[in-house]
Amino acid sequence: QVQLAESGGGLVQPGGSLRLACAASGRSLSDYTVGWFRQGPGREREYVAVITRNGAAVYATEIVKGRFTISRDDGKNTVYLLMNRLKPDDTGVYYCATKKTSSGTIADPASYDYWGQGTQVTVSS
Repeated sequence: QVQLAESGGGLVQPGGSLRLACAASGRSLSDYTVGWFRQGPGREREYVAVITRNGAAVYATEIVKGRFTISRDDGKNTVYLLMNRLKPDDTGVYYCATKKTSSGTIADPASYDYWGQGTQVTVSS
């Protein structure tokens, strides 16, 4: 079993940047495809990006639009989400999660089994 802990959230002005981290313990994160999701006020949890075990990244294009970059450092057992040109619509709690092997689509939260507790991102002037 793997435990995940997100960090790096906070209050940022529109146009600013944040780098979120998803640190794992209990197992090596290199065994997993890892996704980032977010949940804004009054919204359902939505897919943001995923990175596979071999480092391939796939983004929710309509949300990210070239602004976010997902990466992984298996030596630090951590996955990152660098977010640039942040907008108020990016406000929400950001979660990382490990994907169940050979099960479901990358954009479906039900395809993921282990989740962190989330980190709050607030974009406001």
